[in-house]
Amino acid sequence: MQNVRQTWLRPSLFLALASLVLHALANGHYGFFRDELYFIACGEHPDWGYVDQPALVPLLASWSHAIFGNSLWGFRLLPMLVAAAGVAATAEFTRLVGGGRFAQWLAGISMLLAPIFLLGGTLFFTDMFQPLTWLGLGWVLVRLEQTEDERWWLAFGAIAGFSLNTKYLIAFYLGALAIALVFTPRRASLLRPWVWLGALLAAVLVLPNVWWQAAHGWPFIELGRAGAADKNIPMSLPAFFLQQLLLIGPLSAPVWLSGLWASVVRPKFAVAPAFAIAWLILWLVFDFSHGKPYYMVAIYPTLLALGAVRIEAWIASAALRAVALACVAAAGLAIAPMTLPILPVETFIRYERAIGFTPSTGEHQTLGVLPQIYADMFGWQEMAKKVAAVYWSLPPRDRTRAAFFGNNYGEAAAIDVFGPALGLPPALSSHNNYYLWGPRGHDGSVLIIIGGSPGHYADLFGSFTVAGHIDAPYAMPYETNKPIYVLRDMKMPLQRYWPQVKHYE
Repeated sequence: MQNVRQTWLRPSLFLALASLVLHALANGHYGFFRDELYFIACGEHPDWGYVDQPALVPLLASWSHAIFGNSLWGFRLLPMLVAAAGVAATAEFTRLVGGGRFAQWLAGISMLLAPIFLLGGTLFFTDMFQPLTWLGLGWVLVRLEQTEDERWWLAFGAIAGFSLNTKYLIAFYLGALAIALVFTPRRASLLRPWVWLGALLAAVLVLPNVWWQAAHGWPFIELGRAGAADKNIPMSLPAFFLQQLLLIGPLSAPVWLSGLWASVVRPKFAVAPAFAIAWLILWLVFDFSHGKPYYMVAIYPTLLALGAVRIEAWIASAALRAVALACVAAAGLAIAPMTLPILPVETFIRYERAIGFTPSTGEHQTLGVLPQIYADMFGWQEMAKKVAAVYWSLPPRDRTRAAFFGNNYGEAAAIDVFGPALGLPPALSSHNNYYLWGPRGHDGSVLIIIGGSPGHYADLFGSFTVAGHIDAPYAMPYETNKPIYVLRDMKMPLQRYWPQVKHYE
């Protein structure tokens, strides 16, 4: 009975419930995010892969949308549950590596209120599984050392294979760990079969997606190069490091920094230095390759756990421990509205200005009154309704030949998700996977498009007219205050012109 009571009173349970409550309160204030709409559209075209991500998350997104429709709370239930599991797993991993209740609370609260992980539980993203799977690899390595049972490598391979089918990002961590483990006693595993069997299992799990990428000319590599060359803002190493402090939370920084220290200075586990070495490799690789700062955040649950255990050893006073937990929690809650859409939009704008927050996209983009993560939740349904008004205003003969052409996958996916209820046909776009789906039988005789250059349209079409206007004040600036054009009589067949509009970014 005592053991049962202790299980139910573990910090992990309370932290998981807190995570669920926070995200339940947040979901529903704004709308669907641009990428969520795209994932739904991709999942409705089941395949072994897509230009910009593996197959699993789009498939799950389309299933969730099929079940819950346009209910944000229902649609985002899976990310909420995964985020809660990540928080609980962080606290439990802290216990696994020797942390008491204070350490479990410290690591768990730091994970719960980290700005980037609050966002991860809000949106149906390809990143949502990464903190859990990266932590899972650390869990396996620690259990492998504790038990000396080499069969744990099979679990390692299964986690890696699953994660690679949600996002390719863990491949960098696997590479960093492979290098780092050579500098630990765990390199002895290389002489035994289980590590290779685990690698084989991961390869088998991801093989269908690799085949898809190869069959389509490795579009993900082309997309990654385009992002690094033109889209992402280059950062210096100190600036990239500063972003890590902001993404995890300034007052949680001492916790994960202590985790790096604990991994190197008198580590409790022989495998611990591998995590610090892997962190260093990821920092250098992602910065020098112009990657985004959030690419490496999934390593922090592991470091938070190791750091919390070391801080617990340093702070014996119950009063000081309470102050530490209160400070981390207070700081986390104060900045939570920056990534957790818990405030009505007008209230958020006032709050943002009051604390002097200046958002950045990490890309070459102009922002409006909202940071991009929020701006991209506005205007999509309204856009679909205005496009539908233009579509239904066309003469019947034009309407039978008309299609909407999205400048990007967000516009096209908004039509594909919200358009069927408005009587709209499937959208066209040349952006990412929409390019592979092609013109869908349309010849370009009548196209509806938002914004663009009239001079360009004059060169390509026999005529064009302004038939409507998009005005969504909270959306990204390039998605609002634009005319809606109807383009007629394309001078070149759309099928022949299609290769010229390919846009992987």
